[in-house]
Amino acid sequence: MKCAVHTEVDATGYCRNCGKALCAQCARDVHGILYCEACLADLLVKPQPTAGGPSPGLAAVLGFIPGLGAVYNGEYTKALIHVMIFVAFVGALSSDLGDPLEPMMGLLLTAFLCYMAIDAYRTAKARLLGQPPPLPVANIRTDMPVGPLILIALGVLFLLGKHFPMGHWIREFWPVIFIVIGVALLWERLRRSS
Repeated sequence: MKCAVHTEVDATGYCRNCGKALCAQCARDVHGILYCEACLADLLVKPQPTAGGPSPGLAAVLGFIPGLGAVYNGEYTKALIHVMIFVAFVGALSSDLGDPLEPMMGLLLTAFLCYMAIDAYRTAKARLLGQPPPLPVANIRTDMPVGPLILIALGVLFLLGKHFPMGHWIREFWPVIFIVIGVALLWERLRRSS
């Protein structure tokens, strides 16, 4: 059999990865295993999964306990931040916020618990594949003024709650918010795909 690259030279071995016939000049010996140059470059460039890494499923389950999913992934600062945010939510819910804000804070707490589990899963999966941990919030623009927008929205909510009786409206129609957000996200995705 002839070499796949140098067709006039006899092959001395085969690439373990792709099976190409290789001559002595084309073969790259790594601890007695032959690779072609392209396969060896791919192995060096692509991160390889690590054996015995964190389990993404276990990380997701532990992620529902504030801070524990991040501790499992070795992210101790993130775990401390998660615990502090959880304590702030519990403190806000145990105080007398009033009728319109209590259901909203309960929803935000539930969303935060789900976020912690998803974040722990994504981080464990990235570590298992040898990749850097993902950003906390995927696909967010870095130039977007998130902080000011959150403060403006909270200010508007507090003003509306103070001057208009919103408690009944929030209790009855809060699922509409999820439907509107879901329709907007679906519309944007369909618009981008076509």
